[in-house]
Parts: sequence; structure tokens; C-alpha cells
Amino acid sequence: MPILPPEPDCHPADLLTGDDILERGWWLMYTKSRQEKQLMRRLRQADVPHYAPQIASRRRSPAGRIRVTYQPLFASYVFVCGDDEARYQSVCTDCVRQASPIEDVEQFVTDLRQIQSLINMDVPLTIEARIEPGEMVRVKSGVFAGYEGVVLKRTQETRLLVCVRFMEQGVSVKLDDCQLLPLGKVDSRPIDGRD
Repeated sequence: MPILPPEPDCHPADLLTGDDILERGWWLMYTKSRQEKQLMRRLRQADVPHYAPQIASRRRSPAGRIRVTYQPLFASYVFVCGDDEARYQSVCTDCVRQASPIEDVEQFVTDLRQIQSLINMDVPLTIEARIEPGEMVRVKSGVFAGYEGVVLKRTQETRLLVCVRFMEQGVSVKLDDCQLLPLGKVDSRPIDGRD
């Protein structure tokens, strides 16, 4: 099966260099699983400005050849620039689970410009989560908004542990880092204060 060439990750190509970019609204589109590229294709067809950084992933095939694929830097996220109409067109693609407005546009655009610059340098990049395992958090959005718990990490997912502390048991739910508000590290001492 042939490996496809990289698709454009920014539309228009000069989106982040424009002077008017700070006056425009931005939306964070949380996509359905593995739908980032499909959403970007549909947004390009509709001429909706967007950015979803992609990085090269190099893997060795069973035959020993190096294969390069291009994957989203932020899995399940596409950033859309525009007003409510751009948001509406994005949601109508049937690729989006949730759309959230970005409040601090100036800081957000600065961060995107830095990420784009690093990608253009072709240096190896690794995604680093801001929230660490063992950290106490409060869910700030979604159906679990207001719940508090401890973050657990498992391969490629973040889980929130909600526990009954004196029983040392609980349940966990899969959430995204962007839904969590850090409250600090959990005290490792037993709840009753005994060592």
C-alpha cells in the first residue's frame, strides 16, 4: 500500500502570518476518532481557514524500509479560524464531536506560530502532556464538569480516577487533558493521617 504525501495542514498557507489574524475568532474542533484529515479536506473545500499541525513519523517496515507518514501533532484536534459561520460549517462536516471557542486568541496564535516554526525546522517533536499522573484535577467541561479526581495515565489516553478514599477503590473515566483543570499533586499519606 503506497504511503500518501503530506496534505496541507494550514489553509490558507499564510493563515498564521496575516496581521488581521488576532482580530478573528478561533475555535477548537474536537474531532471524531481519526477524522482530523477528513475534516481538513472538507474545510479546504468549503474555504474555511484552519490549522492542524502534522509531523512526520518514521517507522521501519517488516521488509526493513523506512516509511514516513504524516500524523496530526494533536490527535483529534483541528483549529478553525472564523466566526459562527465557520464553526457551523465545521460541525456540519460530521467529523466534529465538540466545538469550543478559544478565549485568549493572542497567546493562542503565538503558540501556533511557534509550533509551526518548529515543524518547519524539521526537528523531532514529541507531544508532552501538561497534566501529570497523580495530579489532582477538576473537570472543567463536558458531562463530567465539576467532578474532581486523580489523573491516571495509560497508553495514549488520560483517565480520571474518582475514588472513595477510605476504601482505596474507585472508578476511572477517559477524558482529554483540555477538559481538566490542575489542582496540584495528591498527598501520598494515608487519608486517616497514619504513616
